[in-house]
Amino acid sequence: MRRYLIKNVQLVNEGNTRPTDILLTDGIIERIDPQINVKGAVTEIKGEGLHLMPGAIDDQVHFREPGLTHKATIYTEAKAAVAGGVTSFMEMPNTKPPVFTQELLEDKYAIAAKHSLANYSFFMGTSNDNLEDVLRTNDKKDRVAGIKIFMGSSTGGLLVDNPLSLEHIFAGSELLIATHCEDERIIHRNLAALQATGRSLTAADHPIIRSAEACFESSFYAVQLAKKHDSRLHILHITTERELQLFSNMLPLREKRITAEVCVHHLHFTADDYATLGNLIKCNPAIKAASNKAALWEGLLDDRLDIIATDHAPHTWAEKQEDYLHAHAGLPLVQHSVLLMLHYVKAGKLSFEKMVEKMCHAPAICFQVKNRGFVREGYQADLVLVNLQQPTTITKENILYKCGWSPLEGTSLPASISHCFVNGHLVVANGVFDESQQGQRLVFDR
Repeated sequence: MRRYLIKNVQLVNEGNTRPTDILLTDGIIERIDPQINVKGAVTEIKGEGLHLMPGAIDDQVHFREPGLTHKATIYTEAKAAVAGGVTSFMEMPNTKPPVFTQELLEDKYAIAAKHSLANYSFFMGTSNDNLEDVLRTNDKKDRVAGIKIFMGSSTGGLLVDNPLSLEHIFAGSELLIATHCEDERIIHRNLAALQATGRSLTAADHPIIRSAEACFESSFYAVQLAKKHDSRLHILHITTERELQLFSNMLPLREKRITAEVCVHHLHFTADDYATLGNLIKCNPAIKAASNKAALWEGLLDDRLDIIATDHAPHTWAEKQEDYLHAHAGLPLVQHSVLLMLHYVKAGKLSFEKMVEKMCHAPAICFQVKNRGFVREGYQADLVLVNLQQPTTITKENILYKCGWSPLEGTSLPASISHCFVNGHLVVANGVFDESQQGQRLVFDR
C-alpha cells in the first residue's frame, strides 16, 4: 500500500472547514495536522485550491446485478460512483432473482468482492413468504446494511402487503428496516380514475397516480408499526410536504429510532419538468409539485430529513422510450449526486459542511457504519478532493453508467472531483482510474 501526503488542503468535516495536511498509510488516515513532514517513500498531492471531504455513502442504489445486467452491473455503477465521489454504497434486493434467501444475499457480496471499486453492502429482501430467511439476517447484523421492505408496488414479488407479515418483520428484525412507502390501493384507485377519462396518459400524470396521499398513508403505517414494536425504521426517498410531520428534529441522529432520507432528484426536479423530460424523470415515488420540493429543502435543513441519497436506478434508453404506462421507473444519478449538491452549495442553498453532514456523516451514523463517513485519525481513508473552480458538464462522453444516459445530460455543474480514495487506494485521479484494488465489505458497529 502506498503512502499519500495531501498538503495544504481545505478539510470540510464535522461542521467546519480548515486548512490542514493529511497523511494516509496502509489504507488508514494516520495523521491530520496543519504541518506534516514525513521521511521515506510518500506520494505527495498538492491540495492548494482544493477541498477535501469524506467519501459520500449512498444508502440506496440499484446496481441491477444479478439478472438485469443489460441495465447495469456492480462494476459499471460502482466505477461511476467513485468517479463522482461516492466511496460506499448500499444496494437494494430487487435484482433477478430477488434477494429472498441468505444464499442469494451472499452471492451478491461475492460479486462485489470481485468487481466493485467502491465499498459495498446489500439489503436483505422481503416478501409475504420469506420471514424465516429475513430473521436469519439478525445473525449478520454487523455485516448487512439492513432489511428492505417495499410497502408499495415493485417487481418480482417484493411487495409486502400482508399485515401479518409486516407485523412479524417489524417485531422480529434486530436490524434497521428500510422502507419504500406508497399505498398500493390508492395508486390503483388513482390510475383507474385517470384511465376512465379515456385519454392517453403521460409522465405528467405520474404524480397524480402515485400521489402525495399514497406516500403519506404508507409512511404513516410504517411509523405506526415501528412505534408499536420499537423497531429501527428508516423511510427512504421522502417526496411530500405532508410526510414531514412524521419526523422529528428534537433528538440527535444517534438517538433517533425513526429516520428519513431525501433523494437528490426530489431536491432538484419538480412536476414542471415532465414537460421537457417526460419519462426520463419517471420514478417511484414520483417527482411532485414544486411546493413539495420547497418543503423537502426546509426539512433537510432543519434535520427532519437525515440523509441525502440517490435511489440510483438505471434503465436502458429503450426502456425509457416506451409509452408512459410501460416506461420503466428510475433515474441514474450516483455519478453526479455530490456535484449536484455542490451546485446548491455554490448557490447558497446549503453550506458545504451541511452537505457533508447529510451525504457522509449521517449515513455512517444512521447505519452505524464502522470507521467511515468522517475524516478522523484511525478511520478508513475514503476521501474525495473537490475543485470548486473547475466546472463539470455532463455529456454522453463522460457518463460512466452502463445505460449511457442521464436526466442531467447537458447540465453544467460548478465543481469537479479531482481525486477519490477508497481505503487509501487512489482509485481515480483527474479522470484516470487505477482499478488494481477493489472496495471492501462494509462493517457495522451494532
